[in-house]
Amino acid sequence: MGEDLTLDSTVNVAWKNQYRRVASHKIMNGRTTQGGETTPLLGPSPIVHPSHERGPVWRFFLDTKNTPGTDSPNPLTKWPARVWNVTKVTLLSSWINLLLVFVPLGIIAGQQEWGATWVFTLNFFAIIPLAAVLSFATEEIANRLGDTLGGLVNATFGNAVELIVSVVALRAGEIEVVQASMLGSILSNLLLVLGMCFLLGGIFNMRDANGLGTEQEFASGTAQTTCSLMTLSAASMIIPAALYNILDTAQDDEKKNSILILSRGTAVILLLLYCLYLYFALYTHKQLFEPEAQTNTGLDEDEEEHVPILGPWSAGVVLVAVTLIISVCADHMVASIDDLVATGKISKSFIGLILIPIVGNAAEHVTACVVAVKNKMDLAMGVAIGSSIQIALLVTPALVMLGWATGQPMTLHFETFQTIAFALSVMVVTYTVQDGKSNYLEGAMVSHDFFPCQGSVPIKMSNSRRLSAPRSVCHHRYSLLGSTCLDRYLFDQISNHLSHLPG
Repeated sequence: MGEDLTLDSTVNVAWKNQYRRVASHKIMNGRTTQGGETTPLLGPSPIVHPSHERGPVWRFFLDTKNTPGTDSPNPLTKWPARVWNVTKVTLLSSWINLLLVFVPLGIIAGQQEWGATWVFTLNFFAIIPLAAVLSFATEEIANRLGDTLGGLVNATFGNAVELIVSVVALRAGEIEVVQASMLGSILSNLLLVLGMCFLLGGIFNMRDANGLGTEQEFASGTAQTTCSLMTLSAASMIIPAALYNILDTAQDDEKKNSILILSRGTAVILLLLYCLYLYFALYTHKQLFEPEAQTNTGLDEDEEEHVPILGPWSAGVVLVAVTLIISVCADHMVASIDDLVATGKISKSFIGLILIPIVGNAAEHVTACVVAVKNKMDLAMGVAIGSSIQIALLVTPALVMLGWATGQPMTLHFETFQTIAFALSVMVVTYTVQDGKSNYLEGAMVSHDFFPCQGSVPIKMSNSRRLSAPRSVCHHRYSLLGSTCLDRYLFDQISNHLSHLPG
């Protein structure tokens, strides 16, 4: 631990992330050069590098390269020093870790029952830096791998927060929150994260060496395969919604049973398909997903890639520890949802579609944008679209199967509005990425679609409250969505009245 790794000087080897160990550190401007890499959140890492002019106190608390005692022959001195070194490196990995002060406050608030608003808010802000630490440890492992496998690892642990929160919510019977968080995470990655990658990557790589406009490129095999998989995931949501409407005249129990059977069968197929996709991408057709060597990478000759700071075992321990802490905070946050919704100031759909994706995708979003600015679009695509595929083909079906095992009626039947929003988003992204090229204009278009989808949630909440008061519903202005809800309400009232007429 503490050894430096450097890249080979050639661009092709740099793209494949093949590292070789060296005995010396390259120091520039008082810190190790990392090719302009940043930590998961909030720009350059605040990690401080060694200086011979610093005292022992500074070395013990802030020097992440030389912690006194790590090389001691005495195990009672060496192992505590190494544990402190890992803790120090992790805490100093990002300025966002200042929010870790909310972790003990959130846990105490949940244990002492300070009130739903305080418990939810404190644990909400506690999970944000924990997600950043999780992302930091993930990058320490992923940087030792290639772009394809590294993107897969980043996307997997990038979804860990949503998975933990969803498992806790599913155990508590909050199925609406689980479904909304899954869809919100997909839309966030598919539209906002991918759109910002295209936008920022296109702006910072707008022109070539001759001053002409240029586009960023990514592996065509990745684009074609991901488009097909996202279309399939959209179909897996549309079919249960269509079946629900076809069975509109059936009894509620019969409809729910039919949707459960269809969802569980579809979940098994999606899980098998995801395993087949991994085998296809990582083994048999690996060359389709490997980024091609590019002559204009935007890297200086002396510029180095980000080098791992933690060893693989240390990073693994951090992953496990942070995952356990996130599960505790998520448990308190989910337990406060019902009381928070009862206040009438927020809905479960808003929590799932907007708040939970913000907690889970913040670090992932910044990571994808950073690599897109560096013109590594394959890695950015692996984090953004790859994350959406994993949620749609792995996490959501796995939650359906987990609900089956625990007796919770988790299905793939989402609300009609949510299903339409997801299908349209997949359509937009499919037409955007199928050519294997991107620019800032396409990024602006894709990211723009995210805001109407998420911005309509408060409108939907407002109209739901209006429909709960029949006498006042006609006295309010309403949007197009509200008009549709009102028409359905009037139709139900007229049908109910006609059914009681004689003859």
